[in-house]
Amino acid sequence: MNLFKTLIVEDNTLFRQLLTDTLSTQFPYMVIEEAADGREALEKVDALLPDLVFMDIKLPDENGLELTNRVKTKYPQIIVVMLTNYDLPEYREAARQIGANYFIIKGSTTNEEIVTLTDSILSDLGFNLNGSKEGNHYRKI
Repeated sequence: MNLFKTLIVEDNTLFRQLLTDTLSTQFPYMVIEEAADGREALEKVDALLPDLVFMDIKLPDENGLELTNRVKTKYPQIIVVMLTNYDLPEYREAARQIGANYFIIKGSTTNEEIVTLTDSILSDLGFNLNGSKEGNHYRKI
């Protein structure tokens, strides 16, 4: 059985834990890994090959946009959700240009919206509610 894998790249420990708790509660079969900085994130991307990455824009040792560009260049199939505290048009445009799939404002997005988005991504990638993937499924563009 192929389980859905998620990597949360976030330097704020509290926010990272809240996101992990929310996802693990709603999606108990999801494999969830965490990274607090860019170096750890790249190591975990290569080791885990996640289906989904929640990526903070501002990390202590790396720009999340540059990190996303590196991830998407190497693994274009990975879905990336950018996380930021700042709803700035230039951040949105930069995220779009480097291939990020979604953009979330941390202070404005509810847990329910994150769950709905994640559920939609699971469905688009062909994963069932039990977290397994069967047959050939194609992602909506």
